[in-house]
This record gives sequence, structure tokens and C-alpha cells, in this order.
Amino acid sequence: MKNKYFVKSHITEPKFRKILRYFSCDFDASQCAQLTKLTRKTINKLYHKFRIRIYQIEENQSGKIHGEIEVDESYFGARRVRGKRGRGALGKVPVIGLLKRNGKVFTQIIENCKRRELMPVIKGKVIEESTIYTDGWKSYDGLVLNGYKHYRIHHHENEFARGKNHVNGIESFWSYTKRRLLKFNGIRKDKFLLHLKESQFRWNNRKNIYKLLLENFREKPL
Repeated sequence: MKNKYFVKSHITEPKFRKILRYFSCDFDASQCAQLTKLTRKTINKLYHKFRIRIYQIEENQSGKIHGEIEVDESYFGARRVRGKRGRGALGKVPVIGLLKRNGKVFTQIIENCKRRELMPVIKGKVIEESTIYTDGWKSYDGLVLNGYKHYRIHHHENEFARGKNHVNGIESFWSYTKRRLLKFNGIRKDKFLLHLKESQFRWNNRKNIYKLLLENFREKPL
């Protein structure tokens, strides 16, 4: 049974396209299994392959960015533990996000949110003389010395936007991603990166997800 998108598969091309369309519309594996009359195990395996390919697509977007960039960090995982305060409560996974205004978002898991973790990511991704917007977190000190124009917004002073000085774009991405991940009722840490990059891909491509993936699988079948 030939399938030009998925070699050595028992799934027909029409069925494969239907599964991919449900995935592109962000149907979970249970919904897709019910609609396609396939087992949840089969759909899970195929969704996993989709996510690996998405990760590869996003990681190949390796060029540096320039212009106006919003930078922020967020934390993913279990809810905050009672009594644990500050940036990144116990057990959470820290992620840095860089969003080019009117462009794409880039994310990377980091060990912590100290300067020695954040600065190499920024310098590796953002061209010097770009304008960077951040909140008031002290780990962003030194961006000017590294050749960037740097503007801060101080959330602790109940300041969230002052003209062009804000990080509303990257914060919208964090909100979108966390809402998406809630439906999975917890994600294993070894699978989190794939889900993070899937959210990044969905945000960056919006309405073109099905077409982009179908063309990618046609050029390089699973």
C-alpha cells in the first residue's frame, strides 16, 4: 500500500492526510483516534513522528535575527510549590524566548535564568545594534555593553507598556503555549522540548501548518 508521505506504512494516503489535518488543527490524539477509527497507540506514534519533524524544521531556522526583539523567560511544569517564591519555583523548566516584532519567535530551554545562561543565547541569536526589550530582571544587565540598544519595562512597578517599550508579544506567546499544554494534563520532561517546539512552530506559521507539513513530508517522507 503505497504512501508517498510515510514509507512502509499500512496507512493510506487519504487517511494520512486526514490525520495530518486533524493534527494541524490541534486535535489531541484521542480525538483523532475517534475520528479516524484508528487506535490511540497508532495516533500517538504518528503524532510523535510529526513532532520530531517539526523540531527538525524549527532547529534548521538557524539564522540570526535583527531589528526590534522582545526577550523574556518563562517557567513550565507543575504549579508553584507552597513556600517557594521568586523566579522559577522548584521543579519548573526555565525557557528563554526571543520574539522579533512582526516576525517569528525562538525558544530555548536553559538551566536557570542567570546572566551566564541568558547572555550566550541572546548573543548567539541576535545581531549587534538590534533593539532589545526586556523586563527589569537583573540578568539582562550588560546588554548595552554587548552592543545592543536596551529598553526595560518594570513590572514590579505595575508598568506593563510605555509606547514601544513592552514585552507584550513574547508574553502572548507564553500564554498561548501554556494554554495549549494544559490539555495534555502533564507532559514528561523528556517530551517537553518537542511540545515546546511544536508550540513555537504553530505560533510562527499560524494558518499554513497543514500545507507546510504536507509539503515537507512529500519532499522527505517519514
